[in-house]
Amino acid sequence: MQHQLSRRKLFELTAAGAVAGPLLRCQEPVPPALEAVRTFERRSAVSLVKGESRRRNISEALIGIEDQIVPRLRRKKYAIIKPNIVSPAVPLACTHADALHGILDFLGPRFKGPVVIAESSGGDTQEGYDNFQYHRVAAEHKSQQVSLLDLNAEAKYEIIPVLDADLRVTPVRLATRLLDPEAYIICCAVLKTHNTVVATLSVKNMALGAPLRSARGAAKWSDKGRFHGSIRQQTHFDILLAAQKLQPFWGAAVIDGFEGMEGDGPISGTPVPSHVAVASTDYIAADRVGIEVMGINPAWPGYLNYCAQCGLGQFDIAKLDVRGARPAEVARKFQLSKNIDTQLQWMAPMSPVGGRTG
Repeated sequence: MQHQLSRRKLFELTAAGAVAGPLLRCQEPVPPALEAVRTFERRSAVSLVKGESRRRNISEALIGIEDQIVPRLRRKKYAIIKPNIVSPAVPLACTHADALHGILDFLGPRFKGPVVIAESSGGDTQEGYDNFQYHRVAAEHKSQQVSLLDLNAEAKYEIIPVLDADLRVTPVRLATRLLDPEAYIICCAVLKTHNTVVATLSVKNMALGAPLRSARGAAKWSDKGRFHGSIRQQTHFDILLAAQKLQPFWGAAVIDGFEGMEGDGPISGTPVPSHVAVASTDYIAADRVGIEVMGINPAWPGYLNYCAQCGLGQFDIAKLDVRGARPAEVARKFQLSKNIDTQLQWMAPMSPVGGRTG
C-alpha cells in the first residue's frame, strides 16, 4: 500500500522530533502551498507510448514529438545522449542499450551530425559502457559517428554554488559538455522510485549526472556526494540549482519505462514491467507524466515542485498535450521506498535557530 501522510501529521511529527516509523498511512497529504517565482506560461507536448519493444517504444515516443525536436535539432552541430549509469553493476538501475538504439533509430534519418553518448557515472563510467554493451550500440550505428565519452575523464567543468547539509554554500563542478550550446542534448532516463527524493526521472538524471567525480585511476573525490547531505530541503534545492543551470541547454527528454524500478530505488529496487516510454522537449512535463504513470502523488517529489515553482517547465497536468496513450490507461502504481515517511518531511517546516531579526 502506498504510504501517505497529512501535512498536519508531518508538522506534529517534526515538531516532536519524531523518527520515521509506523506513521499514519491512510490520509491524503496536503503539501504546503508553493508560491510561483516564475510562471511557465505555455502548454507542453508529451508523447506517451506503450508497446512490446523497448527500442521501438523509445523511437515512437520521439516520433510523436518530432515537430518539437527537428527544428532545433537541425541548428546543432552534434547531439549528446545522456544515459543513466548510476551503478555499473546493476543493469535494472541503468539505461538499457536498446533505449539508446531507439534514440539513434530516430536520429538516423533526421540528423547528419555526430552523436556522443556521454555520462558521468557515480561509479566507473567505462565499466558501465562495457557491462551494458554500449560499444556495440556505437558499432551498429557507425554511420552516425557515434562515440562514447566519460565526462569524468574529460574533466572539463563549470562551478556552481549549492548548499551542503548545514545549509552553507559549497562549490560543485558541472560537466561543461552538458552546457554546450552547439549540442542537442537528449536525456535517456529510467522510470524509478528513489530512496531520497521519491522518484527519479529525467530532471534528476541530468542534475546528478552533471556533477563530476574522479576518473579511473585518479585519487578519489566526488561532487555528486554534495547533493546527498540532507534528506530534507537541501537535496531538493540543490537539484533545482543544478537544473536551473542546465535547463537552457536541454533538448529532449526520454524516459524508458519498459522495465522500471520500484521500492528502494535508484539501485536496490525491483522490476516493474510497465512497457512504456515518455518523451518531451520539456523535461519537467516529461517527468510530470512519468510521475502520473507511476501512480505517485505529484506533490511529493520536492525538487520537481521547486523546478515548476521557478518556471523551468510545465508541471500542470491540465496544461500538457499528451500524445499517444492516456496516462490513466497505462498507469501502474509503483511501490515506494520503505523510508517514504522520512522523505516526505521536506514538506514540514524547519525549526528556526534563534529569534527573528530586523
